[in-house]
Amino acid sequence: MKRCNILSILLLALIWSGCSISKDLALPQSLAPKMFRNSAPADSSSVGDLPLKNFISDLTVQNLIDTALVKNYDMQIALKNIDAAEVLFKQSKLGYLPELKLQVAASSSRPSDNSLNGLSLNQFTGSTHIEDYNANLGVFWEADIWGKIRNQKAGALASFLQTEEARKAVQTRLVANVAQGYYNLLMLDAQLEIARKNLKLNDSTLRIINLQFDAGQVTSLAIQQAEAQQLNAAQLIPRLEQNVTLQENALSVLIGTLPKAINRSSRLDKMAIPQDLSAGFPSALLSRRPDIKSAELALNVANAKVGVAKASLYPSLVITASGGINSFKASNWFSVPASLFGLVSGGITQPIFQRGQLKSNLELAKIDREKTVIQFRQSVINAVGEVSDELTKVEKLKSQYSIAEKRAQTLQQASRNASLLFKSGMANYLEVITAQGNLLQSELELTTIKTEQLNAVVGLYRSLGGGWN
Repeated sequence: MKRCNILSILLLALIWSGCSISKDLALPQSLAPKMFRNSAPADSSSVGDLPLKNFISDLTVQNLIDTALVKNYDMQIALKNIDAAEVLFKQSKLGYLPELKLQVAASSSRPSDNSLNGLSLNQFTGSTHIEDYNANLGVFWEADIWGKIRNQKAGALASFLQTEEARKAVQTRLVANVAQGYYNLLMLDAQLEIARKNLKLNDSTLRIINLQFDAGQVTSLAIQQAEAQQLNAAQLIPRLEQNVTLQENALSVLIGTLPKAINRSSRLDKMAIPQDLSAGFPSALLSRRPDIKSAELALNVANAKVGVAKASLYPSLVITASGGINSFKASNWFSVPASLFGLVSGGITQPIFQRGQLKSNLELAKIDREKTVIQFRQSVINAVGEVSDELTKVEKLKSQYSIAEKRAQTLQQASRNASLLFKSGMANYLEVITAQGNLLQSELELTTIKTEQLNAVVGLYRSLGGGWN
C-alpha cells in the first residue's frame, strides 16, 4: 500500500512537470523600418553578409586582424566568458537528475554512568559505551512540477548564447578598430610625405628670395615671411612623426603586442573605395547584429527568471531515499542481509509566509523583463541609426572628396604657375608663399577625407553586423 502511494505521487509529479505556470513575453514586432534613411535598396543583399576576407582584401590589414583575434585581451576575455557560460549550461542540464550521495561513518559514544542513557546501556548490553557503523547511499530528487528546473535550464542556455553574441560584438568592433587604425596610419604617412615635399619647395623659394635680396630686388621682409612659411612646414614634420609613432603604438596594443613599428605594404592613394555598398533591408539587422541578438536572448533569460520566481510560490515535491548497511558492532557491519536497511520518503512543501519575499522576487523579475523589452527596442533603434549615419557619411564624403580633389589639382597648377612667374619676375614672393600654403592645406585635407571614406566604409560594414563571420 505504501509503495502504491509513493508510485502515485511520482506519477502525478511527472504529469505536472509538463505544466507551465508562466507565460513568456514575446518580442515586439515591426520595430525596424522598411528602409534606411536616404537609402532605397534594390534587393535584400547587404555588405554586412560578406565574409571578412572578402570585404577587406588588403593582406596587411588581414594579417593585423588575424593577430588581433588571437592576441587581443578583450577577445580572450570574451572567449573565457563563453567557457564559463558553457560550464554553467552543462550544469543546468543535470537539474532533472537526482542528487546521489555516499556516506560512510563510524562512531563510538560513552554516556555517563549516572545518566539515564548510561544506566540503560549498562543494564541491557552490559557495556559502558555504544558503537555505531553506518554506510549508506542517499538519493534526493525534486520533481519539476511547475517548470522551475526547465526555466533554469532555458535561462542558462540563453545566457550561454549571449556570451557568444558578446564575442561576436567584440570581434566586429575589433575588426573595425584595427582596419581604421591602419588607415589612419596610412593617412599620417601620406601627410608626412606631403609635409616633407612642401618643405623642400619652401627651401627652394627661400633660396631664390635670398638671391633677390642680395641683388637688392626685395627687402628683408620677404626673407622673414619666407622663413616663417618654411618653419611652419618644418614644424609639421615632427608633429606628424609623433602621431605616426602614437598610432603604431595604439595599433600594437590593439592587436595584443608590445608597441612596435607596423609594416605597411600599401599607400593611402592606392587604397580603393568600394562602390555600390548595399545596406539591404533593416529587418535583416535583427538576425545579424550581435547586440540585437544579445538583447533578444536577454528577454529569454528574463522570461526564464520570471518562470523560476513564479514556480517558487507553488508547492515543491521532494522525494528522498537512502539505503545501506548499519550495525552496532564492526564485526557485524557487513553481515548481509541482517545489517541492511532502507528508507523512502516524499514531502510537499508549500511556502506560506516569508514576509512577501517570494512575491517581491516575482514582481522584480517581471520589471526586469519589461526593462529587457525596452532595451531591445533601444538596440534596434541604435542599430538603424548607426547604419543611417554611415550611409550618409559614405555618400557625402564621396562628394567632398571629388570637390577636394579638384581643388588640390587647381592649387597644384597654381603653385607651379606662381613659381614660374616668380622666377621670371612676373609675380611677387607673397603670391608664391600663399600658393604654397594653400596647396599644403588642400593636400592634407584630401588625405583626411580619403581616410574618412575608408573608415566610413568599415563603419558601415560593422554597423550592418559584418566582421564576425
